[in-house]
Amino acid sequence: TIIENGIDRRPDVILFVNGLPLVIIELKNPADENATIWGAYNQLQTYKQQLPSIFKFNEILIVSDGIDARAGTLTSNKERFMQWKTIDGNKAPKGKVEMEILLRGMCDRFRILDIVRNFIVFEKDKEINKKLAAYHQYWATNKAIESTIRASTGSLMRVRESPESYGLPSVKEQSKGDKKAGVVWHTQGSGKSLTMMFYAGKLVRELDNPTIVVLTDRNDLDDQLFGTFAKAEDLLRQKPVQAESRAKIKELLAVSSGGIVFTTIQKFFPEENREEYPVLSRRDNVVVIADEAHRSQYGFSAKILDKKDKTLITYGYAKYLRDALPNASFIGFTGTPIEKSDKSTPAVFGKYVDVYDIEQSVNDGATVRIFYESRLAKLDLKPEERPKIDKEFEDITEGEEVEGKNKIASKWARLEKVAGTHRRIKKIAEDIVNHFEERLSVLEGKGIIVCMSRRICVELYNEIIKLKPEWHNNDDGNGFVKVIMTGSASDPKEWQQHIRNKIRRRKIGDSFKDPKSEIKLAIVRDMWLTGFDVPSLHTMYVDKPMKGH
Repeated sequence: TIIENGIDRRPDVILFVNGLPLVIIELKNPADENATIWGAYNQLQTYKQQLPSIFKFNEILIVSDGIDARAGTLTSNKERFMQWKTIDGNKAPKGKVEMEILLRGMCDRFRILDIVRNFIVFEKDKEINKKLAAYHQYWATNKAIESTIRASTGSLMRVRESPESYGLPSVKEQSKGDKKAGVVWHTQGSGKSLTMMFYAGKLVRELDNPTIVVLTDRNDLDDQLFGTFAKAEDLLRQKPVQAESRAKIKELLAVSSGGIVFTTIQKFFPEENREEYPVLSRRDNVVVIADEAHRSQYGFSAKILDKKDKTLITYGYAKYLRDALPNASFIGFTGTPIEKSDKSTPAVFGKYVDVYDIEQSVNDGATVRIFYESRLAKLDLKPEERPKIDKEFEDITEGEEVEGKNKIASKWARLEKVAGTHRRIKKIAEDIVNHFEERLSVLEGKGIIVCMSRRICVELYNEIIKLKPEWHNNDDGNGFVKVIMTGSASDPKEWQQHIRNKIRRRKIGDSFKDPKSEIKLAIVRDMWLTGFDVPSLHTMYVDKPMKGH
């Protein structure tokens, strides 16, 4: 019994480690049909108010009715109290109740210390949140660590691998020291950014302070991922840095060890000699983490590029990146790996380290099921132009995901002009307004519209406001619909109201994430599409060519 401020309470189980009460378990009687795990959850909330001293050292809270069981932290709401579905990283045997799986899987003597040390992180947004890794994040991280050690130093692998259960090749088949740490295939929305952060934090310890380079292919994604890591300096044991130029990358890599460097892969495109990129570091204690590894990470073969006055040999980013870091090890994180003859995520990074697919994620409640509905808005296209445009569709479907200044610009411009005619935008605006109002009549929440270009974003906004003038508001915190995009003073005058700096975009993002905020609909080109968690978002309108999704 614990007595505090004249109140005495008796938590059911307290797990002490070296005298510290790290885990509190609250149980309910399985024979009582009115007793549930959420009654246990409510009881813990009462203890937090009445017995605050017992929680000063707390790391994990567990609730169970003897059959069902969930684990969370001091700040976890009900949704963040999650099941732990494996004992040893493999699928749990049938017939075992959740409580046994959780206790044996999470509270093993070695594992509980590993979790406390490497898999709990504090994040501060509007308030401080304490986050505990989900079971798939824990096991994926440890598998990735073992695979990286194998790839970089040739050490023996000790961890069990699970991709075989999906009929996929595993990294354990690869040779030691091959610099390919593998592919972590975790579906979109399952907490991939946090998994990468846990991986980086533990890698710093296991590889004796390596240099970690975190690669993305978009500035906004680089900012989002950097923001996630920047909140976890204690876990990472250092302050992450963004490299905004080639010179800065070179400076940050000119160290013997340490450092977590964020940059975009476009900075590894050579300015002069297209045949190779200059070496930035020959060290072998460099690990490159590629987010969205299915994109922009290919191109080992040479291509002939004809210019007006000369012929150049050029390559893709994969080759230039390895020119710059010839002895680095590479690991890819993606929700949608590609396996084609000319583009293969496993061929670039190695075979699969861990797989957490969308079906498993939905079953765990980590993500929700996606339902697709086709809504066609025909292109205003002359018959004689169709053969030409069909080829261009194939060429540039993923074109905007690589921000090369001149690459496919003319083809994209022609297609954008066809897709962004006034008549077609007007029709789309009418359809979205009618459909979204119907959605809101039965399901409160948010929506995102994805357009092909900034011009189309702005013109679609204008057409929506013509239909619903009350949805407009000049104030960032008010109004029903907002356009989220970057820009500059040289952009057209009518675009300027939608162009905001990073701080203003972040504030609107925070407002959009709030289910109670006035902003219900956002129009984007490529922002907020990855690493942006909005639980109340229930509808996405995509009017942008896609391939391989």
